[in-house]
Amino acid sequence: MKKIKFSTQVNASSQKVYETMLGLNNKNTYEQWTAEFNPTSTYEGCWNKGEKMYFVGTDENGKKGGMISEIAENIPSKFVSIRHYGILDGDHEITSGEQVEKWAGSLENYSLTENNGVTTVEVELDTDDNYADYFNNTWPKALNKLKEISENQ
Repeated sequence: MKKIKFSTQVNASSQKVYETMLGLNNKNTYEQWTAEFNPTSTYEGCWNKGEKMYFVGTDENGKKGGMISEIAENIPSKFVSIRHYGILDGDHEITSGEQVEKWAGSLENYSLTENNGVTTVEVELDTDDNYADYFNNTWPKALNKLKEISENQ
């Protein structure tokens, strides 16, 4: 595992970016920016610390799949930490074995810092070398989409 980082600056308050990022007022805002990863991306669960969360989408055959995670921390408008620990394959949860052992326990952390109405969003995540190129290509697009949505709402 290695840590990779991405950031963007958004011309909006940290509260607005936080609400948009998590889809708190409208789940569609979350789905819009995470569509860069999967056009059907959504979540099932809630953003409270300690809560179980499914980050899911459907594949080309319409089968649901994704990540099983826990909200490790949520400090509104400042910091969100997600700990990934399993895979959802249809309705089947996989939390042990070869498919998950390489990355189980990995973190995805979001830091939001506001200065004079501009919010810096920093994302730091643990990744396996196999996904580094994908993330290096996709995360900047997703953050640009988050910026666009946050600034234009």
